[in-house]
Amino acid sequence: MHYYIISGEPSGDLYGSKLIKSLQNIDANARFTCWGGSHMKNAGGDIVISLESLSYMGFYEVVKNSFLILKNLMFAKKHIKKINPHAIILIDYPGFNLKIAEYANKMNIPVFWFIAPQVWAWRKSRVKQMKKYIDKLFVALPFELDYFKKEGIDTFYFGHPMIDIIGNMSQKTNNPLLGKPVIALLPGSRIQEVRKLLPVMLKSSVSFNDYRFVVVCVDHIKRSFYEDLIQNYNIELVFNQNILKTAKLAIVSSGTATLELAIYNVPQVVCYKLNILSYLIAKFVVRIKHISLVNILAKQPFVDELIQDQCNVKNLEMAISKLLDSNNRKKMILNYQHLMKKLGPSDCFLKTANTIFNHLDGIKKHPNI
Repeated sequence: MHYYIISGEPSGDLYGSKLIKSLQNIDANARFTCWGGSHMKNAGGDIVISLESLSYMGFYEVVKNSFLILKNLMFAKKHIKKINPHAIILIDYPGFNLKIAEYANKMNIPVFWFIAPQVWAWRKSRVKQMKKYIDKLFVALPFELDYFKKEGIDTFYFGHPMIDIIGNMSQKTNNPLLGKPVIALLPGSRIQEVRKLLPVMLKSSVSFNDYRFVVVCVDHIKRSFYEDLIQNYNIELVFNQNILKTAKLAIVSSGTATLELAIYNVPQVVCYKLNILSYLIAKFVVRIKHISLVNILAKQPFVDELIQDQCNVKNLEMAISKLLDSNNRKKMILNYQHLMKKLGPSDCFLKTANTIFNHLDGIKKHPNI
């Protein structure tokens, strides 16, 4: 069957690649048309729109790029109509993907949403649209299962995708080549957030000469962009997440990476900065106490969050010093271990792929099936 996958985030590109591989194992004739990046391409997906033109952070940034977003939306509709896939698989990216779900529903194409939009945090009104246009919803957080089921959406929870991706790799390793203990800097996956967060992270590194600071980069942002930002600092760039297995602690942008660090048992401090207009709007509309997934799942702030003006050099230095204390590190890692019990089970991608394939195999909704 022909699957059309749309993701607008690097994490979604990674999740999409794993889902592609699982679908290939059960559908010998599977074909994939994708909006994504290198992960889905390497898994066998035909990339028609790349991540570089899709990823925006903040309300102001979305408005600023509204013409390009509208252009992409028009292209998507025409392209879907032209190739007439058997199924649409949407990965997060709610503002855009909800419009695609509506269009696909009108075209009588089954819609599967992998990684539910966080409507429990803001824009709860989207739930009605989701119920109307989505055939099946796959959530990544345990409390989301009951939340969406109560809204009448056919919802499944097979554990968080990161559990499968990292798996046994979460075990710490000692690499004698590393020398000084590693402090990892993860400034995000979008250019605008890296530009805002990395300079503050770099300035805070100056006070800790006994540690090796490493920027964990993402593939779709050019190395030269990072090099321009770090040129006055003795900082290394790595494009491999394996460095996290050796990290003593991490400074990280809010997002999926916070859970990844928890799985690796790496103590962390979370940073978040937006355009001032986007931040003011977010303060007004977002209805959650915490911004990091770790704290949201734990329902308590055991990971420090430095938001907007609080994300400054002085506060980061204090947060790093706090995490270098062995007692504080042990406490955070113990909290991680309690958290991991909530994120199982495993085989998320295989179970999701089986559910999608069995649904398509059992219906006559689409004329090509």
